[in-house]
Amino acid sequence: MEWMDLLGSAAFWIAALRLATPLILGTLGVLLCERAGVLNLGIEGIMVAGAFTGWLAVYLGAPLYVGVLAAALAGAVFGLLHAVLTVPLGLSQHVSGLGVTMLATSLSYFAYRVTFPSVTTPPTIVPFAEMKALAGIPLIGPVLAGLTPMTLLALIAVPLVAWLLNRTPAGLALRMVGENPAAAEGQGLSVTRLRMSAIVAGSALMGVAGSFLTLSAFNAFFFNMVNGRGWICVALVVFASWRPGKALIGALVFAFFDAIQLRLQQAGAALPGLPELPYQVYLMLPYILSILALVIVARRAAYPQALMKPYRKGER
Repeated sequence: MEWMDLLGSAAFWIAALRLATPLILGTLGVLLCERAGVLNLGIEGIMVAGAFTGWLAVYLGAPLYVGVLAAALAGAVFGLLHAVLTVPLGLSQHVSGLGVTMLATSLSYFAYRVTFPSVTTPPTIVPFAEMKALAGIPLIGPVLAGLTPMTLLALIAVPLVAWLLNRTPAGLALRMVGENPAAAEGQGLSVTRLRMSAIVAGSALMGVAGSFLTLSAFNAFFFNMVNGRGWICVALVVFASWRPGKALIGALVFAFFDAIQLRLQQAGAALPGLPELPYQVYLMLPYILSILALVIVARRAAYPQALMKPYRKGER
């Protein structure tokens, strides 16, 4: 296998975009929360809850798009819990987020065991179909034809979130409470309402990110399927300097390296200039390269000034 054959293969780019989809949606969700000044470490558990809720809804007979909405609702519910704990109550955002992760994960696993007490293999559903009708589009058609509508949704969500943050009064208000909540309050804005709304909306996106795994990438729910993707999204927000466009780039870069390591494992490192190495080395590759990129970029990142700082009305 040659490098040009690998990079010129439609199958490779289909795999990269599939791997990037939950990262794009999850990173956008974290970004919304943090632009409002709240760190949401509940993303890992929220993605698990979204994956389970969306899959269960479809398994019980709901259409796939209703499953996506159910996953968003599950994410919003856990986001509301995190919002209540961290915004009006002012509790530690780190502790609350980790608590939400453990609660959402445990509840999802418990609900799975209660619903399917005696199954030995996970029940399956019919997931989203590939968009074969787009195969005729020049250049990108073969890639789009191998993707599902959820990947298209993730790609469309990036400019929508960028437009919301940068071109609308609501986005300006949201960014203001993340930079200077006292100034926002002085303009008559409700810091509490804006922050809680951003957390709920961001958590809904995290739930949708999890649902991609069960409704598009796979056709079943199984334990540990999120596999740390939520923590990767938290790091990608820093890499992106809290900008949706750069968040897309960061997710694609990580997915690119992840797709390469998968191909290297399949090819047995049969690429020019690469020695035979244990497969664990290739598993580490996307994480090592992403950490290096994060270290380089994070030193220049301009984070929201009120991030992780509780705010109470009237305080200066």
